[in-house]
Amino acid sequence: MKSNYEPLGKHIRLVDYRNYEEVTSTVLGISIDKEFMPSVANVIGTDLSRYKLISKGLFACNPMHVGRDERLPIALYEKASPAIVSPAYFMFEIIDHDILNEEYLMMWFRRPEFDRECWFMTDGSVRGGITWDDLCRIKLPVPSYTRQCEIVESYRAITNRIALKRAENDNLVELCKTEFMRTFATHPEYCDEQSDWFSQPLGKSLSRVAMGPFGSNIKTDCFVDRGVPVLNGDNISGYLLSEQSFRYVEEEKASQLKNSIAVSGDIVITHRGTLGQVALVPDKTKFDRYVISQSQFLLTCNQCALLPEYVLFYFHTDAGCRKLLANDNTTGVPSIAKPTSYIKALHIPIPPIELQQNWAVLVRASLAAAADNNLEIEKLTGFAQILLSGLSR
Repeated sequence: MKSNYEPLGKHIRLVDYRNYEEVTSTVLGISIDKEFMPSVANVIGTDLSRYKLISKGLFACNPMHVGRDERLPIALYEKASPAIVSPAYFMFEIIDHDILNEEYLMMWFRRPEFDRECWFMTDGSVRGGITWDDLCRIKLPVPSYTRQCEIVESYRAITNRIALKRAENDNLVELCKTEFMRTFATHPEYCDEQSDWFSQPLGKSLSRVAMGPFGSNIKTDCFVDRGVPVLNGDNISGYLLSEQSFRYVEEEKASQLKNSIAVSGDIVITHRGTLGQVALVPDKTKFDRYVISQSQFLLTCNQCALLPEYVLFYFHTDAGCRKLLANDNTTGVPSIAKPTSYIKALHIPIPPIELQQNWAVLVRASLAAAADNNLEIEKLTGFAQILLSGLSR
């Protein structure tokens, strides 16, 4: 252990402020990504005065389920208005802000190595948690306060740039959605299921519909450090394919799974697990092909009749999402029953190709800009991880 490492307990202390005066009813939880979020707990009829009152500059963490999640949900509260968190959470503060910078400490908490150390302290069971004493025993480097501030500024420059690019993408998607509704949803044939737009099942306008590989065809021991990426739910949680958190298979294995290969222009849809995920593989990507997972299926459009951009934005509308999930099975793991045959038989409004093409001129430019932003975000995220890993040096 390097000489400037010190126990965390030397620099933090528990605080216990309660919502006795019912200052707020905003109940927050903490995600495994170490961000505060609206609580998913049902608090109807709960005495919220017992909840802990958190204000700007305080930390909170959920010490439970570290064994299950292999991460410690912990976050720094940065908003001006207070909120409340579960009475079971640890809430703590830095003892001396002239010695330890709160953002520097939060950077340390974001390191994968920190989560791994916390996980090692549990018994590995689903309910395995850590104690306050466990947390206080963890050691961290404490360089000069000036050096801490320099590190924080470098990290903040990266994360601010990531936030900017994500905001740009949100605006681009909203522009595309607005144009979709203006161009198609206002057309009388869009909602008239007796119209020509609904005359053909979707399968007539698709050149390929393919399922992900069976579980027996892609086992854990197939994964390697580099190769052809295998998609997961996180990769298709937005409108465009996200190029982060991949696992890989060898080129030869990918060739054996050729029926489950997605390329630029394909639409990837989740049919089991988190339903409603629909993403486009854009023209500009890091890899030339991707293996979809066993929980996904893909569509390749016949672009003489149907553009993938139209399919993407249609299935992201409320009406499109309802159509997609009308055949879902909620018994056990949520799933779409017989997804390939169902999607082929589905009737959705398919406008004349000329109308789609006119709309796509704007949309393709916007999606290309968003894809460029995603590639930059992926690079910046890598830089941020390098900076976090470097804290231990």
